[in-house]
Amino acid sequence: MGTPSTTARIPARRNPVITAPATRYDRRLAEILVHATEVFCKKGYEGASMRDLSRESGMSLAGLYYYFESKERLLYLIQKHTFTTIVQRLKARLEGVGDAEERIRIFILNHLEYFLANQAAMKVLSHEAEALKNGFASDVAAIKREYYRICVGLLDGLKNERGLQFSTRIAVLSLFGMMNWIYTWHNPRVDANARSIASEMGDIFLRGVLENKRRER
Repeated sequence: MGTPSTTARIPARRNPVITAPATRYDRRLAEILVHATEVFCKKGYEGASMRDLSRESGMSLAGLYYYFESKERLLYLIQKHTFTTIVQRLKARLEGVGDAEERIRIFILNHLEYFLANQAAMKVLSHEAEALKNGFASDVAAIKREYYRICVGLLDGLKNERGLQFSTRIAVLSLFGMMNWIYTWHNPRVDANARSIASEMGDIFLRGVLENKRRER
């Protein structure tokens, strides 16, 4: 099957409305999370201290503890904010789109755009995935499961639409494997932007799953 140009294959970007923090408290909280992400990215979760976070944010230790009782809560809020934002943006972009292949391409584009725009947060999420415990870990795991289930639904939708036979689980995990480590190699000076990479990555992935139907003929 022929492949149209990459610019034609990626759907036009839908920009969901992202509500800005409403209160001074919320705005300050968002700023602290940005600073905490940078500290965890540079020093690692175990190597970072609340004093490091205080220096980076320009806030006193007392002021920092006013917002957070521990650095674990900071890590939790970083992870929760990141995954919640990705899921909300994805749902907004998928709304009203019926074509199964286009929906998968939107999923890839949404993922890569956020990853490349928030590489420090992605590094923290990837390297500190096991640092959260108890209730914090359960809350974040629930959002991750929702994101995974959305991707499963998109792949199952493609299978049903095209009459394909392949393991949804293997396909989903393979797709995440392609996308999740982009922060380790992407160099904006030599590599394309998120839209171009998403188009090419989508072509590579979809050629693989669509080939299952060809082999059956």
